[in-house]
Parts: sequence; C-alpha cells; structure tokens
Amino acid sequence: MRLLIYNILVNKHAGIRKRYHSMHDNSIGVVKALSWFYLLWLNFAYYVLFMHFLGKDDKSNLYEYKNVEYKTSEMEHFKKEFPLISVDTFVDKLSKYDVVSFDIFDTLIFRPFSEPTDLFYLIGCKLDFLNFKDLRMRAEFEARSIRAEGLKKQKKRIDYEIDINDIWNRMQDITGLDASKGIAIEEELEYQFCYANPFMKEVFTRLQQMGKRIVITSDMYLTKDFLVRMLEKNGYKDYENIFVSNEYHKSKSDGLLYDVVKKKMGENYSYIHVGDNTHSDIKMAEKHGFKTLYYPNVNRNTLLYRTYDMSPIIGGAYRGVVNNRIYSGVETQSTSMEYEYGYIYGGLFALGYCQYIHEYSKLHNIDKLLFLSRDGDTLKQVYEIMYPDEANAGKTEYAYWSRKAATILTFELDKNDYFRRFLYHKVNQDYKISDILASMELSNLSDKVEGYSVAGKKVVLIGDEGKKVKLHCEDELTTKNVEILRIFIEENAARIASMYQDRDKAAKQYYKKMLAGSNKALLVDIGWAGSGAIAIRRLCQEKWNIPCEIIGMIAGTNTVHNAEPYQTETFLQTGVMNAYLYSQSFNRDLLKKHDPAKDYNVFWELILGSPTKQFKGFKIMDNGAIGYDFGDYDDNLEGIRETQRGIIEFCKDYIRMFGSPENGDYKYLYNISGRDAYAPILAASGNKERYLKAIRDRFKLEPNVV
Repeated sequence: MRLLIYNILVNKHAGIRKRYHSMHDNSIGVVKALSWFYLLWLNFAYYVLFMHFLGKDDKSNLYEYKNVEYKTSEMEHFKKEFPLISVDTFVDKLSKYDVVSFDIFDTLIFRPFSEPTDLFYLIGCKLDFLNFKDLRMRAEFEARSIRAEGLKKQKKRIDYEIDINDIWNRMQDITGLDASKGIAIEEELEYQFCYANPFMKEVFTRLQQMGKRIVITSDMYLTKDFLVRMLEKNGYKDYENIFVSNEYHKSKSDGLLYDVVKKKMGENYSYIHVGDNTHSDIKMAEKHGFKTLYYPNVNRNTLLYRTYDMSPIIGGAYRGVVNNRIYSGVETQSTSMEYEYGYIYGGLFALGYCQYIHEYSKLHNIDKLLFLSRDGDTLKQVYEIMYPDEANAGKTEYAYWSRKAATILTFELDKNDYFRRFLYHKVNQDYKISDILASMELSNLSDKVEGYSVAGKKVVLIGDEGKKVKLHCEDELTTKNVEILRIFIEENAARIASMYQDRDKAAKQYYKKMLAGSNKALLVDIGWAGSGAIAIRRLCQEKWNIPCEIIGMIAGTNTVHNAEPYQTETFLQTGVMNAYLYSQSFNRDLLKKHDPAKDYNVFWELILGSPTKQFKGFKIMDNGAIGYDFGDYDDNLEGIRETQRGIIEFCKDYIRMFGSPENGDYKYLYNISGRDAYAPILAASGNKERYLKAIRDRFKLEPNVV
C-alpha cells in the first residue's frame, strides 16, 4: 500500500518526481518534513489547479532551446549592461582607497568549468569511483551540518565554515575512500586547472605598481596554505595578507570576515572589496563598512545562453571555456557576432570533429589526410594545432576540390550527377541555356545548340510535344526543354569528354603527386552527400589508376528532408564513407531536425567559411604545369576571418586549459561526441532560428554549381 501511494504521488509524473527529490533527498529535520508537504502541494497544483507544467521534466525534453541575443554580440550586450567593466576604470576606482580586498574564485582566479563542482567529475575519474560528484557534494553538505550541530550543542555561535580535511574525513566515512589520497588529488586538480583571470591580473599588477595595499578575502574550504601556493603559481604574490573563512570560522556571507580584515589591517583605513557575489561580496561587505566594486560573474548568463543538453563533463568544460572568454571583460573592444559564432558555436565542433578524424585515422591505418577546399581550410588549421607532429610529418594536406570540378571530372563516370547538378537543379530558375552551357564550360557548342530539336529521331520518353521543341541559347531552361538539352549533350558526349581532357589531365597530376606513397587516404569535408570523396575515389580507381584507397569523412549526411536522403547509404554502411554528427544509423533525432530547407546546411557551412577564393577547377598551363581556376571571394570577407579566428582561439583556449589531445593527462576531454558538438547550434535554433538567420544574413553563400 505504501509503495502504491508513493508511485501515485511521486513516480507518476517526471516533473513532480524531480521537484520532490530535489528538496527531499539528503535533507534533515524541518526541511525533510516540509518536503512531504511540498509533495502534497505539487499533486494538488497538478490535479486541482491544472498546473500541468509541474509534471514535466525539462531534462526529458528532446531538444533544449535558448533565446539567444540576435541583434548584437553577447560581448556588446555585456558592455552595454556593464559599461564600467574595463581595466582602466577598475584601477582608477580602486586606487582611491587605502586597502583593496579581492575575492579569489571567479574574480582573481578562473576554473575552466561553468560550475565549481564540475571538477568533481575529473576527481572521480582519477579515483575510479562511481557517482563521485554527488557523493563529494553530499560529504561537504554533511560536514557543514555536523559542524553546525556540534556548535549548537555547545551553545556557541553557529557557523558552517569547514576545510577540505573535514570534507574528506566525512567522505571517508561515507565511501571508504582514503581521505589523505582524496585531498591530494583534489588539490592537485585545483592547482592544475585554476588560472589567472587576465582582466583581474592586469588590475592587480597595476595596483601593485602604484604601491597599493592589497589583501585577499575568500569564503573557501581549501586551506590558506594551498590557496597561497595556487595564487603564487598564477602570478598573484606580494599582497599583504590573505583571509580565508575556514581559518577564522567567519565568512563573507555573514559579514564577520570583513570585521577580521579591518581588525588585522587597521580600523582607520578606507577599504574597498572586489568580488562577483552580490550577497557576500557586495551587500555584506557594504554592511560591514567596505566600499565595493562589483565584477559580474562570468557564468551569470549560462542558463540564459549556454546549452546544458550535453554530456555533463564536456558540457561543463565547454561552457566554462566560453564564458571565461566572452564575459571576463579583458577584451578592449567588443567582439563581433561573426567572431562569437566561431568561438561559441563552431569551436567545439571543430575540436571534436578533428579528434574524431584523428582517432579514425589511427584505428584504420590512414597515412594521408586530405582536407578538401574550402571547408577543410579551418579544419586543417585546427587539426595541426591539435596534432602538430602529424603536420610536421607531412600527413596533412589541403586539397583543392569543388562540386563543379567534381561534376566535370566525373562526366563519363556519373552522368546522372552531371545532369542533376547542371540541368535539373537549374530548371525554372531564370537561367538561360547559354548560362547553363557556360557553367558546364561548353560555350563552344552554342552554335550546335541553336535550333536543335529531336524531331525525326527515335528517343525514349519524349512525346510529340517534346519533338516540336527547338533549343535557343537565349531561351530559359524549363521543364519543357531540359530533356532536349540533355539529349543534345548525350549526343555530343565524346566531344565534351575531349573538351574536359585538359581538366582531367591536370587533376590527375595534382592528386597523383599529393597521394604519392600513400596507401590509404582519408578525405575530409563538411558534407552532405559526401560526393567529393566518392568522386575522387572513383577517379583514382577507374580513371587515373592511382593505387591509393580513398575513404570519405563528412560532418553530417543528407537528412530525411532531402529529396535523396539515402544517396550515401551504401558507402556509409560499407565504411567507405563516415559521418561525425549524425547519419541514418546514429543520432537520428538530428537527422530529422537538420533541415536544409530551413538553411541548416548553410548555418554549418558558415562555420567553416574560408577567406579564400572559390575554387573552380584544374587546368594545364602553357608550360605543362598544373594551373588552377579561381572565382571570387565570398561576401563579408572580414566576417569570415572573424569566424575562423573565433574557432581557432576556442581550440587554443581549450588546449591551454586541458592539455594535449594526443598525450595529455586529460585527453579524454577531447572525446566530444557528434551530439555534443551539435548541441550549441541546436540550442541557438530556438526562437524560430532568429539568431542563426541573423548570422546567415551577414554572409552570402553561392549554393549552386553555376
């Protein structure tokens, strides 16, 4: 009976279950009793007041959407909200006081995580212990409660100030883990990952140069000795004193630690405190006689803008790296929306994709990586930052390729694709037949096209009306004449092949040289059909006689929204083609979400934009050397550079935080799944894709072959 009642009241609705357990679990005394009344209220509100949203658990939603700022960059918005966040302004204000007090964490020091407890995942990895994060949080909560209860029994002033020894002694009681070993590992990781906030480091240094008296004041369970070592490692030294709550059993949160500071330093001086917590660092400091200077916590907008629909370890690291860069205030100028698009939405993808490529190449004995132009430009740069030894060994190459080049070079191998791209994709789109011929590089056939018809010829699937049609170069390509033009091209196939011969000869020489000595090459592209790698594979095998196995790697495949959703399925199934973000066989929710008609292909292609000219094709120069035909640069060239810069800076920041992806202690932090890599874009697609459309509108992509 008791279990039945529990199932009805608690387990029937995921949202009620989550809300109840968040209050009830690990609670004691009055809070535990209140949790039962809270459960009854939740059920009353759901069934009687029809507040059905209480039954829903946001974590079980298929997608997570954020209402991302789309009229300006996050950095620009931040600077408008906090116009006084500059090094000069801070130094000027702080220098007016006798004693300057700094908070430590999220002020002087950053962790590369969006929450301090994210570090506990990594400690759990070191200890090989299940559910370590929750247990470590429980141990801290119980250690504070035990201290408060002990003081209460002694009828002393109650405080909750403990140190890491208290926490780990309790942890040892709960789990059996050795406390001294746990303390050593936790301090090791804090020491390793914590780094100086560049904004505050500059403020701190300039105040020291002015001879200002500086103290450090922190509510923290880490010991004073450890904090001194950690601060010194990050360039903070020669300050006058450090005040830590667990040493005095007084805190900033109750205000009493500020009294200790004034008593130790002298009552007759003027004081100002800098920190990120509006209660502890501002309200309580002012209440105890300090002036204050608020430094906004870099993670304050995390829930508003950053995605949480990710695996927890990668998500915490991603959000921490992004927030620390965007909201530290160290930038002297506002970043552009294009830069943030690269840093926030492209960086994790590029990092994860390159790691995926690297692991695949090791597993399958790939000896050459070709990053196809132009999407491969940024990816190659990121890959070589991550794996410099491979770049130095000549394993990576940037290879010229394009849809147009592929379509022309495979004319004899895949006429269906040739006609599909050059003809059927252009029907009824105001293209003249002369334009179509020019795009196919067949303008020399214009005289033969003029007046051409199939009258009197035996042709299949052409009725009497079709036989009446005559082609004229100035006519638009329509459903009425497209098949006639196709028949004309088929009749002249031999001549067309000879017209493409120099293109083919140059491309063969180019790839023969690039693949020389290679047995197995991986060709990397953004997607979506993977036609680039497949075309080169077939050319090498069937036409160029280049003895190298070609494997394709794409970010994502065609989706259910494509007219030809299964175009690459045979290659994906056999392993000739591989995908990172999603395919028919994994992350199928993304396969259904990613809609080219809503410009999702464009959103991703903009991430990998390249500040280089469009590649159109190969040619043979008069001296016999290989030549190249290039088109124009894309619009908003500076914006493309900014996006690329954002991606590369994210990757450098991530590597600086977590070490080498090849042989670092935390290389598992580079195991970024395709679903995690897609998550930032997915979150940004909320609010009817307004943010993504705003980014798109800053560029102009040419999607067609012509």
